[in-house]
Amino acid sequence: MPEAFDVVIYHNPACGTSRNTLAMIRNAGIEPHVVEYLKTPPSRALIRQLLARAGLSVRDVLRDTGTPYADLGLGDPALTDERLLDAIEAHPVLLNRPLVVSPRGVRLCRPSEAVLDLLPAQRGEFVKEDGERVVDEHGRRVATT
Repeated sequence: MPEAFDVVIYHNPACGTSRNTLAMIRNAGIEPHVVEYLKTPPSRALIRQLLARAGLSVRDVLRDTGTPYADLGLGDPALTDERLLDAIEAHPVLLNRPLVVSPRGVRLCRPSEAVLDLLPAQRGEFVKEDGERVVDEHGRRVATT
């Protein structure tokens, strides 16, 4: 019996990495639960749970580019996880993406091909939006140089 795959992606459709990750999930034959986290932010408790399962800290998932990171002084190493979570709660764009949950684990999929470790085999070739070939026509990863 094939492995059951219920996948959730915390997604931002404006992000190329997130779009590529979503496309690779679909290339594996899976239609995931897509959570547009800027419209429906995960709760503080859920963020803690996802980070624990991924082995990440709150600081590991803070996004600084295109966010109020610098304006809020979030680079200060003295800030506690609670203060960082306060900032993410107030500004969900600070949560880096895409976060993917599958039966094989939870991962921040940066780069997007990190999602391949969470999925069954790809069903054919996959080329990223920028033209980089990630998976060949047989569904095998292409070695990067």
